[in-house]
Amino acid sequence: MTDIEEAARGAERVNGGLDARLVVERGSFRLDVRLAAAPGDVVALLGPNGAGKSTALRALAGLVPLSDGHLLLDGAELGGTPPESRPVGVVFQDYLLFPHLTALDNVAFGPRCHGATKAEARALAAEWLERMGLTDHAGAKPRGLSGGQAQRVALARALAVNPRLLLLDEPLAALDARTRLEVRTQLRRHLADFEAVAVLVTHDPLDAMVLADHLVVIEHGRVVQEGTPSHIARHPRTDYIAQLVGLNLYRGKAEGHAVRVAGGAVVTTAEDFTGPVFVAFPPSAVTLHRDRPVGSSARNVWRCEVAGLETRGDRIRADLTGELPLAADLTAVAAAELELRPGATVWATVKAAQTHAYLA
Repeated sequence: MTDIEEAARGAERVNGGLDARLVVERGSFRLDVRLAAAPGDVVALLGPNGAGKSTALRALAGLVPLSDGHLLLDGAELGGTPPESRPVGVVFQDYLLFPHLTALDNVAFGPRCHGATKAEARALAAEWLERMGLTDHAGAKPRGLSGGQAQRVALARALAVNPRLLLLDEPLAALDARTRLEVRTQLRRHLADFEAVAVLVTHDPLDAMVLADHLVVIEHGRVVQEGTPSHIARHPRTDYIAQLVGLNLYRGKAEGHAVRVAGGAVVTTAEDFTGPVFVAFPPSAVTLHRDRPVGSSARNVWRCEVAGLETRGDRIRADLTGELPLAADLTAVAAAELELRPGATVWATVKAAQTHAYLA
């Protein structure tokens, strides 16, 4: 499925839900982003620092005014509606729980602001805390909660007002790795039950891939690619996206199975194309040799120089320059046997079957 088809599919899905074009001008920066999502969809906004993700989220919340465009939620224009009057729930990165209130009263705060009596609000809050598995912590204040518990209280507070749009700003960023894994699973379950639109801002590709149905990648204030997680992972179209999903990515001109990329290197691929294409392959597909391999079945062989080495879990990531700049993953044992060090010369090979070419 092409990006145009993905975008068209997204537009077709919107019947109610969110239909927005967010244009925000702040000094020399201009955000111009189109978002469309149907009720029940979870959309993740991804992009490097300064791309405009948080600005887009704040515009949806009404915390930043639109310079142009529109913001329709379930068919109603919200562009001129003040933040407190929008059917929007927000989970901030640092949760922003009221430190002087208990977990129960933090969750009850929203319903009270929407006109519920104190008893009604506290009953609703108790119900949400039970859903989150936090009944035993209803009387605890934020300083007495763990990071995961505070995150769930913040989510309960956002959901207790029955929002038609749920905004999550890096909701797992403040958690340690172990807690993040557990809370990510819980958050996925709660989002699956959420019947309105959810928009998630995150720097973590795993959070986006696990939690979202649709990814929107923003660079320099504009959408550079969007689609399902699997489509984005399989067809990255910028260096940022390729790094995000862990692929070596090149743009070049194909003549059959040969693709000549910038710098003059040729990559042999399994696919047969003519014209502009992208070529991608994972660092794990790269095999390194101290000497030029003889009799190798790999169709791609390049002379490279080690620019840097980085430990990633139980693997070593080698950044290589030369005929074709690329990243290669190998075991610590293999790195030691090759005597890898910055400046060392190596030969990199990749089998054509492990590359993936697609139209640019």
